[in-house]
Amino acid sequence: MEFTAKQIAEFVHGCVEGDDNTTVNTFAKIEEGKKGAISFLANPKYTHYLYSTNSSIVLVNNDLKLEQDVPCTLVRVPSAYEAVAQLLQLYESMKPKKTGVSSLASISASAKIGENCYIAPFVCIGDNVEIGDGCQIYPNVTIGDGVKVGKNTILYSNVSVYHGCKLGNSVTIHSGSVIGADGFGFAPNAEGYDKIPQIGIVTIEDNVEIGANTCVDRSTMGSTYVRKGVKLDNLVQIAHNTDIGENTVMSAQVGIAGSTKVGSWCMFGGQVGLAGHIKIGNKVFLGAQSGVPGNIKDDQTLIGTPPMEPKKYFKSQAIFRRLPEMYAKINELEKELAKLKGESEA
Repeated sequence: MEFTAKQIAEFVHGCVEGDDNTTVNTFAKIEEGKKGAISFLANPKYTHYLYSTNSSIVLVNNDLKLEQDVPCTLVRVPSAYEAVAQLLQLYESMKPKKTGVSSLASISASAKIGENCYIAPFVCIGDNVEIGDGCQIYPNVTIGDGVKVGKNTILYSNVSVYHGCKLGNSVTIHSGSVIGADGFGFAPNAEGYDKIPQIGIVTIEDNVEIGANTCVDRSTMGSTYVRKGVKLDNLVQIAHNTDIGENTVMSAQVGIAGSTKVGSWCMFGGQVGLAGHIKIGNKVFLGAQSGVPGNIKDDQTLIGTPPMEPKKYFKSQAIFRRLPEMYAKINELEKELAKLKGESEA
């Protein structure tokens, strides 16, 4: 399907600079542009590609100043990154969706399957499961007894949802993720460890997306919560009894220990680790590999272990690199000081 520059500008609330009738039918990175493709320019490091790209249309920010003529039609918008996201969502929504239930799926007679669902071969759906309308469930997904899944949710291949868990509307869970495995609960005894039964569930609210091979553990009692709008990257670990606030995002390999409460609109970089039984406020931004041992209040940007303000952190790192030289210097000064004391006493 083709779209003109004028149609695109109307959709993303932008303005055309060039030929209104230029058409595109695909997407391409600006450095790999080709005729009939639309690209975007959001990072200034890629600006030089704008003057040589073969893409037919390029989305650019309103404040971009051209240094020379460009070979393409521009669509100026407040945010090129947000505009291309809108267009990609439109493109994705226009793809035909699979429907139908495979005869090779194993579905309990007591399960309730909504309308216009796709249930692929080798899916296993347990007793008293409820699947909402428009869901897409791909091969080798296992859904345990009593699970409830909302409308328009997508479970990709090899996802496992343990018994009793609840998934909201428009949830996307990527391949290999596990929802509702036992929390890590063991009590030491004289001979080893006694397992503490994890009798709670996991509740995932609407519009959550969970990356591949991510785990969200069931609670000891009650529920582990992933609130609406949360986005989790691949290989994230959410331990039992945690509560992840609305619209929080976490990059790959973040680990959240048990019974921790994370506020809304937080952003955690890769490999951030949070201790258990702590509270993180709203709009907390943690740089990659930060280790958090205690509570953090609202509206903070921190990095490091323990976390500190970025400016202080980078100053500290500069000092840390000089520690061997500083240590040697201190030893020399101590020797000189000892020598001077000896001479004065003499």
